[in-house]
Amino acid sequence: MTRPQQLLTPGPTAVPPEVLRALAEPVIHHRSPDFTEVFAVAQERLRAVFRTEREVLVLTCSGTGAFESAVVNLHSPGDRVLAVSQGEFGERWQKLASVFGCDVVPLTYGWGEAPRPDDLREALAESGAQTVFLVHSETSTGVVCDLEPLLAVCNEAGALSVVDAVSSLGAVPLETDAWGADVVVTGSQKALMTPPGLAFVAASERAWERAATASLPRFYWDWERQRVAQEKGSTPSTPATSLVVALVAALGLVLEGGLETAFARHRALGRACRAGIKAIGLELYSPDDDSAAVLTGALTPEGIDAVALRLALRDRHGITIAGGHGDLVSRLFRIGHIGHVGVEELAGALAAIEDELAASGADVEQGKAAPAAYEAFGTVVTA
Repeated sequence: MTRPQQLLTPGPTAVPPEVLRALAEPVIHHRSPDFTEVFAVAQERLRAVFRTEREVLVLTCSGTGAFESAVVNLHSPGDRVLAVSQGEFGERWQKLASVFGCDVVPLTYGWGEAPRPDDLREALAESGAQTVFLVHSETSTGVVCDLEPLLAVCNEAGALSVVDAVSSLGAVPLETDAWGADVVVTGSQKALMTPPGLAFVAASERAWERAATASLPRFYWDWERQRVAQEKGSTPSTPATSLVVALVAALGLVLEGGLETAFARHRALGRACRAGIKAIGLELYSPDDDSAAVLTGALTPEGIDAVALRLALRDRHGITIAGGHGDLVSRLFRIGHIGHVGVEELAGALAAIEDELAASGADVEQGKAAPAAYEAFGTVVTA
């Protein structure tokens, strides 16, 4: 039997005991008054996390299912869309929209870059695209873009904005209504501290107007069917009822003390992780600033395989971290600090990384990473 793993990935994330206990409650029927009551609380708490007055659609699927729902509800074959990519998940949006017959205009940056408003403004003017897909937190690189000015450009151009907030919602500021985002999608398994299996969509009136005329086929993903069912306190088909119960418990914890407290905690954890990585002497791949509150990416020393490092952490220390994508598989590793994680777990993982790098022959001085992480975390908390 494999040993239990401590999850320090950008998703799925570790789940609090209170949420696990809620998940273990007896299953309730999705057409019962019990579920209607739970679903109403879930809606109230989801609106608070999304910072929106809109109804939030609750889908039983992964975040990619919510992506697909946005494509098919907002478009007709041949519609021109602008898909902004600065990593793995921006590229996914480009591929997904292409599969459904959209005319995809890519605005592609190098991995690790952040989108710029002037580039978006120029691309919209040249393309005439009526939809823009944006990734708020690109978990392949750790870059969290400055979303508000990008949304302003979309609104200036009259283009619908669709925001991938799968790893950002609940971890970093995102003002759905105040910033004028038309569609925001996220999943349960990241900063919302719930097991995988639920995804959420908040759509503006402009988006609903577009959906009323869009002709791409949809059935399971049909937003209108979903909205009509949710008005009655349920969903059009059987939802993951136990996950909704667990979600209510998780959102209560996320909102405890206010979202600003949650954002400050994530910034503190990001600073702690970066300080530990730099104390080891490793090169950061993710940004070295407070925008990198979701995850920290780092490169192994030359000659040290990142895949072997991750396996050693898993097998010898019971710690699971994430790897890199594409050409960086052999050098990049990523430590998530969203979900049910504290500075103690980060410090332990950083110490284990020191141990494994030293055992692999890397020139590292052990015993520095954990103290650096604790010091950086304490500085942020008391600031």
